[in-house]
Amino acid sequence: MSDTGALIYVVDDDASVREAVGSLIRSAGYRAETFGSAQEFLAAPRTGVPSCLVLDVELPGLSGLDLQQELAKSKNRIPIIFLTGHGDIPMTVQAIKAGALEFLTKPFDDEDLLDAIRKGIASYRASRQPGGNLAQHSGEGKDLCLEEEVRTGEDFEGIVGQSPTLRDALDLIETVAPSDSTVLLLGETGTGKELFARAIHERSRRKDRALVKLNCAAIPTGLLESELFGHERGAFTGAIAQKIGRVELADKGTLFLDEVGDIPLELQPKLLRVLQEQEFERLGGVRTIRVDARLVVATNRDLDKMVAQREFRQDLFYRLNIFPIRVPPLRERAGDIPLLVEFFVNKHAKRMGRRIERIPAETMRALSRWHWPGNVRELENVIERALILSLGPVLEVPLAQMTGGGPTPPSTKVQTLEDSQKEIILRALHDANGVIANAAGKLGMKRTTLNSKMRKLHVSRSDLFSASSL
Repeated sequence: MSDTGALIYVVDDDASVREAVGSLIRSAGYRAETFGSAQEFLAAPRTGVPSCLVLDVELPGLSGLDLQQELAKSKNRIPIIFLTGHGDIPMTVQAIKAGALEFLTKPFDDEDLLDAIRKGIASYRASRQPGGNLAQHSGEGKDLCLEEEVRTGEDFEGIVGQSPTLRDALDLIETVAPSDSTVLLLGETGTGKELFARAIHERSRRKDRALVKLNCAAIPTGLLESELFGHERGAFTGAIAQKIGRVELADKGTLFLDEVGDIPLELQPKLLRVLQEQEFERLGGVRTIRVDARLVVATNRDLDKMVAQREFRQDLFYRLNIFPIRVPPLRERAGDIPLLVEFFVNKHAKRMGRRIERIPAETMRALSRWHWPGNVRELENVIERALILSLGPVLEVPLAQMTGGGPTPPSTKVQTLEDSQKEIILRALHDANGVIANAAGKLGMKRTTLNSKMRKLHVSRSDLFSASSL
């Protein structure tokens, strides 16, 4: 079942936030209704059943937590994503313990909110069987006609593929998820380790609690301790309010630490204590805080080597390495590339308001042969750029960048969008021996549309002589 048109409610007393969130939701292809208070939300007539509720924690009158409790009483099990601001910390902890699907701190990243909304929609529709069928990928000279949806690896939301190496890793997730054991995800950059962490959380007994995420490499060293363990007011210059750290926010839930190999040596004993004793103190605090959080960590670094070089504590490594799972790079599961291409085309075409109906067999073969040093993330970026460049319903990937034994050397000239579209048109004309009607057919557009594009880009059939090397 497609998520297009899913109804999302937004409750926030800040008009600018309501407008921004509503616009973001609509740009992703969903419907949005906004409310300025919990009272307004409860009193307003409903135009439909929502798939998700984006709710500010601190609201005038009836708070976000109060509204959550009211909805629970009326048996309206709507997945709730809480938005929190500075000073909302105690209520945030309560929200998580009460079973909030996700929480985000303002200012939040747009993609993080959309990811949380997709998770909410999936949770709301969990009782329904996934629709759509896999397209057939023969790879033997046939173009791929896109289906509406791609079934992901069994029922692993967002993890696409059916290759043996991927299945082996997913089987390990199924094995370890029901336990509370620490999991170490090992894999190159861009392989999708965060999706694996989410899959573990969703299959654990903590699935109704929060999955709290932190990229240790993205936080400056001087701020990482505060982000992890929180701080008390006055703990350091600029600490004007108490802050709850990610470890405490993950109580009764799951804490995912990405790039754990980047945690400095001086902080590692404190994390080790959380693993061994399930306790810690906030920065500048004296009260010992007990915490019950399941830990999932990920890294693209060689922790064994770091231990040997005394860059990572051996005792912490042993505690993290209880159940390692290797996330395979894309080059080891090339058979999954057609499924991933279809998945990303559908995902980004929906966001852009585009419709791609066909992927040429030549394009799919070239994508499948590429070695993808940036893994799935690189593939997604290539597909997104191809969608921007495609002029009609046929996916046009700049294949010149996908040939050879390694990445294309960086060019000193940045190619503009018009240059790229001109290159695609010239290649189509070349393949059609200069016949505009045939070139238009290859591009999946009308002859008049191609003529209009050619005039706009100053392309003529005489340019074919300079395009013969394409």
